Amino acid sequence: MSGETYRVGSFEFASRLFVGTGKYDTYELMAQSLDASDCEVVTVAIRRDVLGSDGGAKADSILDHLDLNRYTILPNTAGCFSAEDAIRSAKLSRELLEGLGNPGAKWVKLEVLADKKTLLPDPIGTLEATKVLVDLGLEVLVYTSDDPILARKLKDAGAVSVMPAGSPIGSGQGILNPNNISICLEYLKEGDPEYPVIVDAGVGTASDVTIAMEIGADGVLLNTGIAGANDPVQMAAAMRHAIEAGRLACLSGRIPRKRYATASSPVSGVIGQAVAPV
Repeated sequence: MSGETYRVGSFEFASRLFVGTGKYDTYELMAQSLDASDCEVVTVAIRRDVLGSDGGAKADSILDHLDLNRYTILPNTAGCFSAEDAIRSAKLSRELLEGLGNPGAKWVKLEVLADKKTLLPDPIGTLEATKVLVDLGLEVLVYTSDDPILARKLKDAGAVSVMPAGSPIGSGQGILNPNNISICLEYLKEGDPEYPVIVDAGVGTASDVTIAMEIGADGVLLNTGIAGANDPVQMAAAMRHAIEAGRLACLSGRIPRKRYATASSPVSGVIGQAVAPV
């Protein structure tokens, strides 16, 4: 997508692929996969992967294996099952990244999960935490279900991006309900077409990314689809191409679906002559 950029809060990017940093066998493999994805934003669970027992950065954490001049860190509140826990995690993330002088201190990917079996978002806790973190001055990107009503409430609460799930986290089921995602997009972009909507969770392969982008999403965030692949580096490259293909297809406008066939060869008008149908 030569020259095209978009904004998420105060950030501006060209790549529409956000990539997680968990579940890789080695940090080296993670770094190679991120490079192959050509992403600009990487999301990190600060509390789980970075903080030491004293609250500061621990030795040999994920941050030591990321090029902080190349990637913008998006801290997330993964593993939080209450609004209070997520708010605390976001505050710790901001404090740590401010200490490192990293611009990721300005924002957070908010997750407030309902239970450990489904990892579905808790709608009440998510909305509550969004309001608090916005009041604290953070730019909140919020993980939610594909419920259009809740999506609109989260935007109204001040989230700079609403991130509806394609399917449950790490499930690899892809975009289970494209119709709901489409309605989320309609509601969130009504009167605000530049509002960024990023599909988050459930991506299993490149075609899932393309579908999300063809629907009209502004980006896709994924982790397991790359980290869990047999060849993560190669899959990361596939995801990069998928996001570009889906974006181009969305901008191009697909042909309408029809009940019956339409001949692809013309039946008239060839150098002014009528021709027999093929």
